[in-house]
Amino acid sequence: MQRYFLNKAQFHDKQVLIDGETARHISKVMRMAPGDNIICCDGEGACHYCTLEKVSADEVRATITKELSDNTELPVKVTIAHGLPKGDKLELVIQKATELGASEFIPFQAERSVVKLDKKKELKKIERWRKIAKEASEQSHRQLMPRIEAVHSISALIDQFSSYSSVILAYEEDAKQHKNKAFHQSLSLLKPQDNLLFIVGPEGGFTDKEVTMMQNAGAISCSLGPRILRSETAPLYGLSAISFYFELSG
Repeated sequence: MQRYFLNKAQFHDKQVLIDGETARHISKVMRMAPGDNIICCDGEGACHYCTLEKVSADEVRATITKELSDNTELPVKVTIAHGLPKGDKLELVIQKATELGASEFIPFQAERSVVKLDKKKELKKIERWRKIAKEASEQSHRQLMPRIEAVHSISALIDQFSSYSSVILAYEEDAKQHKNKAFHQSLSLLKPQDNLLFIVGPEGGFTDKEVTMMQNAGAISCSLGPRILRSETAPLYGLSAISFYFELSG
């Protein structure tokens, strides 16, 4: 069943009012009609079965018939902080990491990030990233849509470390030295509802200075196994391992 993320203000008692691009998608792309059913999520974790009452390209009205009770969110809240990579790699990360359960994304300017965004380009990128996260959330039947933060400096990122239960730094030098236990040990210390910051560098990795800064602020550097992963692969590996540890291994 098709799922849509809406704003809380679009819900009025048992009625849901849908307009804009979502209304056009329902009427023109999905070719739905009154009597068809969809799932509407309010962006705060509540999702509802709804029956369409009126369908047009400008406005769709639906009635809530039942609240969903399924919980599809990861037991721990995982924020992916990614050093700005080249091209559209971050789009891929946001799409796939949303499907895997990430709750937030913080792009940041690392010393070895090739991409430099001015404010105008950054705003366009963030708008694009948020659209990708919304569509991926709907496709994967999430209850919550991940937040996309503005691009941070590495100092601003470090300033947020204290707000997380744990901070894990994916560090390729640990993989080269076969330090393969820290990631598992870090996950074993987490409890359901804890929030984890998972940090990945750009294509060129981190400088020694950046690693030292983050470690001094409390980040735990970890290998993600014996193989060296691309920057866009590392967060997906991390989320898959977190899902297996908390959702499938018990």
